Amino acid sequence: MGDDSEWMKLPIDQKCEHKLWKARLNGYEEALKLFQKIDDEKSPEWSKYLGLIKKFVTDSNAVAQLKGLEAALAYVENAHVAGKTTGEVASGVVNKVFNQPKARAKELGVDICLMYIEIEKGEAVQEELLKGLDNKNPKIIVACIETLRKALSEFGSKIISLKPIIKVLPKLFESREKAVRDEAKLLAVEIYRWIRDALRPPLQNINSVQLKELEEEWVKVSAAAPKQTRFLRSQQELKAKFEQQQAVGGDGDGGDDDGEEVVPQVDAYELLEAVEILSKLPKDFYEKIEAKKWQERKEALEAVELLVKNPKLESGDYADLVKVLKKVVGKDTNVMLVALAAKCLAGLATGLRKKFGQYAGHVVPTILEKFKEKKPQVVQALQEAIDAIFLTTTLQNISEDILAVMDNKNPTIKQQTSLFIARSFRHCTPSTLPKSLLKPFCAALLKHINDSAPEVRDAGFEALGTALKVAGEKAVNPFLADVDKLKLDRIKECAEKVELVYGKKTGGAAEKKESKPVAGKTPALSGTAADKETKDAATKPGPVKKAPAAKPGGPPKKGKPAAAAGMGGAGAKGKKAPETKEIFESELSIEVCEEKAAAVLPASCIQQLDSGNWKERLACMEEFQKAVELMERSEMPCQALVRMLAKKPGWKETNFQVMQMKLHIVALIAQKGNFSKTSAQVVLDGLVDKVGDVKCGSNAKEAMTAIAEACQLPWTAEQVVATAFSQKNPKNQSETLNWLSNAIKEFGFSGLNVKAFISNVKTALAATNPAVRTSAITLLGVMYLYVGPPLRMFFEDEKPALLSQIDAEFEKMQGQTAPAPTRGISRHSGGSGDDGEEEEQEDVGNDVVDLLPRTDIGDKITAELVSKIGDKNWKIRKEGLDEVTSIINDAKFIQPNIGELPAALKSRLNDSNKILVQQTLSILQQLATAMGPNIKQHVKNLGIPVITVLGDSKNNVRAAALATVNAWAEQTGMKEWLEGEDLSEELKKENPFLRQELLGWLAEKLPTLRAVPSDLLLCVPHLYSCLEDRNGDVRKKAQDALPFFMMHLGFEKMAKATSKLKPTSKDQVLAMLEKAKANMPAKPAPAAKASSRVGGGAAPAKFQPASAFAEDSGSNTMESKPDPKKAKAGAASSKAKGVQGKKVLSKPTLKEDDDKSGPIFIIVPNGKEQRMKDEKGLKVLKWNFTTPRDEYIEQLKTQMSSCVAKWLQDEMFHADFQHHNKALAVMIEHLESEKDGVISCLDLILKWLTLRFFDTNTSVLMKALEYLKLLFNLLSQEEYHLTENEASSFIPYLILKVGEPKDVIRKDVRAILNRMCLIYPASKMFTFIMEGTKSKNSKQRAECLEELGCLVESYGMNVCQPTPGKALKEMATHIGDRDNTVRNAALNTIVTVYNVHGDQVFKLIGNLSEKDMSMLEERIKRSAKRPSAAPVRQVEEKPQRAQNISANASMLRKGPVEDMSSKLKYVMIRCGLQNRNMGGHSETSHTVPREFQLDLDEIENDNGPVKCEMPALVQHKLDDIFEPVLIPEPKIRAVSPHFDDMHSNTASTINFVISQVASGDINTSIQALAQIDEVLRQEDKAEAMSGHIDQFLIATFMQLRLIYNTHMADEKLDKDEIVKLYSCIIGSMISLFQIESLAREASTGVLKDLMHGLITLMLDSRVEDLEEGEQVIRSVNLLVVKVLEKSDQTNILSALLVLLQDSLLATASSPKFSELVMKCLWRMVRLLPETINSINLDRILLDIHNFMKVFPKEKLKQCKSEFPIRTLKTLLHTLCKLKGPKILDHLTMIDNKNESELEAHLCRVMKHSMDQTGSKADKDTEKGASRTEEKASKAKVNDILAEIFKKIGSKENTKEGLAELYEYKKKYSDADIEPFLKNSSQFFQSYVERGLRLIETEREGKGRIPSSTGISPQMEGTCVPVSTHTVSSSIGNTNGEEVGPSVYLERLKILRQRCGLDNAKQEDRPPLTSLLSKPAVPTVASSTDMLHSKLSQLRESREQYQHLDLDSNQTHSSGIGTTPASPSSAAANIDDLKKRLERIKSSRK
Repeated sequence: MGDDSEWMKLPIDQKCEHKLWKARLNGYEEALKLFQKIDDEKSPEWSKYLGLIKKFVTDSNAVAQLKGLEAALAYVENAHVAGKTTGEVASGVVNKVFNQPKARAKELGVDICLMYIEIEKGEAVQEELLKGLDNKNPKIIVACIETLRKALSEFGSKIISLKPIIKVLPKLFESREKAVRDEAKLLAVEIYRWIRDALRPPLQNINSVQLKELEEEWVKVSAAAPKQTRFLRSQQELKAKFEQQQAVGGDGDGGDDDGEEVVPQVDAYELLEAVEILSKLPKDFYEKIEAKKWQERKEALEAVELLVKNPKLESGDYADLVKVLKKVVGKDTNVMLVALAAKCLAGLATGLRKKFGQYAGHVVPTILEKFKEKKPQVVQALQEAIDAIFLTTTLQNISEDILAVMDNKNPTIKQQTSLFIARSFRHCTPSTLPKSLLKPFCAALLKHINDSAPEVRDAGFEALGTALKVAGEKAVNPFLADVDKLKLDRIKECAEKVELVYGKKTGGAAEKKESKPVAGKTPALSGTAADKETKDAATKPGPVKKAPAAKPGGPPKKGKPAAAAGMGGAGAKGKKAPETKEIFESELSIEVCEEKAAAVLPASCIQQLDSGNWKERLACMEEFQKAVELMERSEMPCQALVRMLAKKPGWKETNFQVMQMKLHIVALIAQKGNFSKTSAQVVLDGLVDKVGDVKCGSNAKEAMTAIAEACQLPWTAEQVVATAFSQKNPKNQSETLNWLSNAIKEFGFSGLNVKAFISNVKTALAATNPAVRTSAITLLGVMYLYVGPPLRMFFEDEKPALLSQIDAEFEKMQGQTAPAPTRGISRHSGGSGDDGEEEEQEDVGNDVVDLLPRTDIGDKITAELVSKIGDKNWKIRKEGLDEVTSIINDAKFIQPNIGELPAALKSRLNDSNKILVQQTLSILQQLATAMGPNIKQHVKNLGIPVITVLGDSKNNVRAAALATVNAWAEQTGMKEWLEGEDLSEELKKENPFLRQELLGWLAEKLPTLRAVPSDLLLCVPHLYSCLEDRNGDVRKKAQDALPFFMMHLGFEKMAKATSKLKPTSKDQVLAMLEKAKANMPAKPAPAAKASSRVGGGAAPAKFQPASAFAEDSGSNTMESKPDPKKAKAGAASSKAKGVQGKKVLSKPTLKEDDDKSGPIFIIVPNGKEQRMKDEKGLKVLKWNFTTPRDEYIEQLKTQMSSCVAKWLQDEMFHADFQHHNKALAVMIEHLESEKDGVISCLDLILKWLTLRFFDTNTSVLMKALEYLKLLFNLLSQEEYHLTENEASSFIPYLILKVGEPKDVIRKDVRAILNRMCLIYPASKMFTFIMEGTKSKNSKQRAECLEELGCLVESYGMNVCQPTPGKALKEMATHIGDRDNTVRNAALNTIVTVYNVHGDQVFKLIGNLSEKDMSMLEERIKRSAKRPSAAPVRQVEEKPQRAQNISANASMLRKGPVEDMSSKLKYVMIRCGLQNRNMGGHSETSHTVPREFQLDLDEIENDNGPVKCEMPALVQHKLDDIFEPVLIPEPKIRAVSPHFDDMHSNTASTINFVISQVASGDINTSIQALAQIDEVLRQEDKAEAMSGHIDQFLIATFMQLRLIYNTHMADEKLDKDEIVKLYSCIIGSMISLFQIESLAREASTGVLKDLMHGLITLMLDSRVEDLEEGEQVIRSVNLLVVKVLEKSDQTNILSALLVLLQDSLLATASSPKFSELVMKCLWRMVRLLPETINSINLDRILLDIHNFMKVFPKEKLKQCKSEFPIRTLKTLLHTLCKLKGPKILDHLTMIDNKNESELEAHLCRVMKHSMDQTGSKADKDTEKGASRTEEKASKAKVNDILAEIFKKIGSKENTKEGLAELYEYKKKYSDADIEPFLKNSSQFFQSYVERGLRLIETEREGKGRIPSSTGISPQMEGTCVPVSTHTVSSSIGNTNGEEVGPSVYLERLKILRQRCGLDNAKQEDRPPLTSLLSKPAVPTVASSTDMLHSKLSQLRESREQYQHLDLDSNQTHSSGIGTTPASPSSAAANIDDLKKRLERIKSSRK
């Protein structure tokens, strides 16, 4: 025995592993003793054995194994950690114990399995047992079945999930082993006990003998409901109750639970596998079913019948099948087939259930009609079919079909329909059978009970009886008022016999059955189903959210009101008033009423009621009123009186005084009498009709309020709103809604049926009348006070504009409190009323969630999807998760059934790929919102695993997990989380992250609870170990949580729990407990109910008590001077929105409140420099991280403490995001006033903002971005430049946000990046953005690439860093990106570069793969842009960018100046950008002398710090300027229009030819026109002109003007030449306007100028004098007709309207001109009927609106001729005639419709035409009637102005923009446009001011403007190169096409040749100034600025300046004299220049 002594000495755990079995046996025995001895289930001793237990049960020695099993059982029973061993031990038991011969072993094995189930590990055990069923050894199978059976019988079907067991049952019945079959039979009997008949369908296919045996066994099963007899650990309270209550019979909560189990909760249908049958239909089915022979048709039907016998069918498209079956039922002559087809339909309906609902409507009418068949088997088949179909839909959906058949002549049809109705009613509940349905059904059935056929009468009685039983007498009685007593008794007798499907009486437990959506039984579809849910919520005594209501121990009165709420039907009529309060009254006939009234009213009164004289009627009313005032309540016949009032003239009373009295009397009767709903119905229609009346409205409202008091608001409101919306009058609708808003405030919200109102509110929101919409939004605001945020869910799918209005309204209500109700019966309700009322108010919020129609997504969670989510490949897993996201998104609100999803998602929470973990978390968050409170049931299997994720090492994953847990807790309340050991298990894990997050979370949630489950105690030991954790954060969080634990558990329990600690720890912990005891907050008192309601119903229920706690504890917290952090924590956790939150916060900070007045940023001298030094010297952390760690935040806090106000810093670093929002608001407020402070702290502000980028809260992010926009605007105004340090610690994080999923955010970020270029060099930005393209986020990559493109477009190639080559190669790699948007962005960016840089791009890109290259080439081809000189377009579109070129040029071009491509310079000069620095580069000097490059004024006035070095100015010898310069006689050489090689590409050729059209030389022009004409005449070539049309037309009307102004006046010119030129012009234009596709390209502006030119030509008397002049004018006529017919109809109409407006405004314009314009318009009007559909009416109406704005009717009538007003009326009339009322939908582009009479006019025309056609005037006509003046709010003003400035900045609309700005300034004289101007360049500002002055002079008519004589911009200056340059460049640009500089150089060459100037090198050209003083030629200013705007603008401003002799000094940019400038004036001008230059030089020295 020597070796024995060896192992005897070993410790127990080692013995258990010994290789000798005796040693092991001994070990097991000792272990067993030890396990029974340890009394602390958490003892560390247990953990030693974790790994050994499996060996205990699988010991190879049978004797040892027995002992091992006993020990294992003791372990599982007592050890807290045993759960961890479930899987391995259960598997060991199954495989190694169940096959043992000893019965004892097997018994112990079974016990161990059951014990595991008891400790909540049922799933794992069940899984192992089910695996065991596949074992080869029959012994094991038998034992597994037996274990499952035992588990089920003890724990019940709630804990043991039956579905998987039932799945394998049929297989077990097929086993060869008799033992297995017998055991399976026993299991089947046990399952039957729990779910009854639901088990039949899954077993229908087993062997018939077995089935018969089973049936016999099943019969013996006792009918009593089975009870759970063994309980889980978490159900111990239940167990105790169960034991107590066995005697009583189980009410209360425990009873409830059991009560719910009584209901067969498992629906057989759910247990079945769906069968796909469509593919199994016989191939020739559809042919056979149509066959002539009935036998063939029968075969086809039999095949279907066989298939539909499957109890559950796969959903699919059954439409065709249903169609043919319906046809057979309806049309087949063979009754046998009809019956067969009906059976098939019944089978389909049963197998598909809800999915058949969509076909129900098609089939029901056919079946009902077919009831005319007499044969019983057909009738029976049809009955079965229609009953099955009814269950798939709702009564509501098929009610119309049923009612349609009720009047059928055939008595059998009537009888069967009534019987069907009776059967259907049985399936209904009061909520699915509302009055709206009862009314029509009862009306129809009443006819049936009076039918001549007895069987019809009987059926009618049965149906009415059923209705009475279901809906209750209260609901049905009003409809039975006229039924005589005999029949009434008969109905009641039938009612007593009726057996309802849902148990006996409604209300109480019967209804509870529905709360489990048992798919088979409830015919609840969405729609009405939602009502049902509402009711359930009301019926259960208070939802679980309110712990006290759910606890049976609570005072009973708490439960009552909530239960009462359920009794009144759909929760909507839940009044607490005793039921008897409701006054019933049957409808009286008018005769009876007259008698009753005569008894109480004076006779004269009754006679005068319908007198023709209003005074008599008035007198009668006065008497009536007196009589009513004197009557007693008991003797007042209310109904009789109101019927008298309603007697003719009734509510049609025309005299308002009589009407007012009448309404007042109604109010009196309602207040003083016993006013019933019957009486109310008599008057409500009339009241609603008058509610919108100006004089009687208030009386009507008063009466409605009185009725609401008498008949309850919910009912009254429903009636009133329904009535209002059945009318068309918008005034009534809006006033009704206003009344309701007030009524809700007065009566409170209880009992209102939110859902019913919401549908009406939606109708109102869609109303065309703005007043109705406004009222609806106000009503929503009031409802929001009571309902809170869930209200918004109903309106998610409204238009964004509407939604934003609704949100704004909700925003206003935020923080307001719902007023206490002042009216309503609730006042009289005695006793428990008050408490009850609070309860109920509280309920409303929760119920709203229950009203939402929820979708069942169970069937979308397919096995395939689940396997995707679990796939090995992460991409496929991601796909699966994406699918889930989209399923939930589509469904919005879902039912709790989500199939296998929980398990699948749970496994993803520990995915190795963190992105997927985050995605899963966001899905779970979504799930919580979507499922609402029902998510409770998933807390244990999904919620707790999320808590585990709080231990993740990544900050963002933890944040996501926390957000998810909060989202869940918001829906579930905390009880579910705190029950059981799960939380304590989590807290036990020694993961510092998990511990601190979890404790933080508990600290936030606990103070808000009024009671917690006792299981919270389990967390205490772990809380103590956290107090001593290594990690400081964990310790801190544990200390913060301590008081809240104590608040619930009490000091004693907490102190007692320290007894197990080590002595040293114990003392420390006790000290902390003492400290916490002092700070312990009071529990939230029950009063929280009331206060929470006051706190704006917005707060979700569970948080509300917190607010109260905070208030109550306010006093005691503050006295005991706790650590303010804790008070804060308490406050923060009281997430109650609204006032309390603020109150609580302000208490601790009251002292500081006074300090808030000071500056928020304190300027510390050199503070920023010091910080930068510190960072460089590595004294502090460099601001660089992937997610901000705590040390960064602490560091920033420390740095800020010296320069940011303390109170602001507290807000900035608060844990709650709302404080961040507050901080940002304060910062925005102080931005302007504390510029210097902001700049001195800029680095810190930017760093703090980067932290905000990592927040998950969107509102903070949006606010931060708003602040940044303002900040960068400020910085660019201050000409501040970001330092490197500021840029590098901010830009990368900003760029991260470019990848945000939300569009708004991305847009903002892009805008900020744009603004940053003004204060930070674009080339440096480039590198940061380039880094951004390397992100993993594809959105970010795409946006960064786009931004790079913009940079290149704005700043040329020079921004590309480090070199363009490297940058482009980097960009090009993204062409192959896997994400489509990124690929596109990369391609677009490179195309942009190509447009700037031309073919060189291909060199720079380097080698691309073939595929990428082809994509790029394709894209370049498609963009079809010629490489153009860089950013012309950009400059115009983005004034800010243009400006930053100037502000920043010195920084942009740090490198040698040569880099700047000459193209870019060229363009900048062309565009006349006043780029200061351009002057500094010597190269530019040769193009334009430097004097014209500098804006002298600006420099003179600019004394600020200029950050650019002044260049040395070149000294010109100015003296020789004064001598007249001799320009060589122009030797005009016609340039051969055959081009050299340079013009090989067509586009530039066409550009060149077009530029020659405007040539001053007639021959050149003629040749060019001829060439164009040639191109246009050849169909195949004409397309080449596409894209050049505007350009060509501009050139043409330039030429027309040139002829008009210059050539015609030139005596020397041969007039034949001119005629020739005219005919060429007209000829080529006619060719052009023959080709419709090209003609349509002409834009509005160009068409306007063209028509101006042509009409001017037609009126030119000089032309008529030419010999062929008449011919010319005739051809012009023809051309004008062509233009009108062929060009784009919208554009030409628009052009004519604008032209007419201009011609009427211009005083100098000839009346003839306007007349011709109007004739053109008339022609257009004639064409309208054909063209109306191609016209953009919105644009035309906008033009007419603008016209009518300038010319109101009065002004037009003052015109000499009445033509204009007639033209306008005709046009509008025609439009109205053609479009009808729809015309009013086309006013969308008009911002403020009130500015002109357009809308009113249209309405009048519509009304007129309607009256004539005799149709009712449509609603739309009233649109104009009630117009509420909309005040433009500030935001709106800003939007309007922004819009206008956008127009001014854009090339096409600049003129329109200026005009709008002028109008706007006139209208709102106090409008401030400064902010918009000060962000723009000096040039832009002066341009706008000039433009406004021009319009002013034009409008005031000061200057005489000859609009008929458009003066050419060349002004005879044919030989002055500048002007031609001007014209051609604008021509090049008008079409938005950019023309390469080479073309211009070439043109310049040709011009020079033509003018006889030799093409010497450019440098040698005489300076332009010398040309200016040539006496013979009118001076042409170097007004290069003007190029910036549209050409016509240039023309117009020239005309203006000709007429306004402005001093040349004032307008330095356009010094245009009207007379040829005399040398002296030029000299003076130049003198002035010289002086200024001197001044500037001296001031700079």
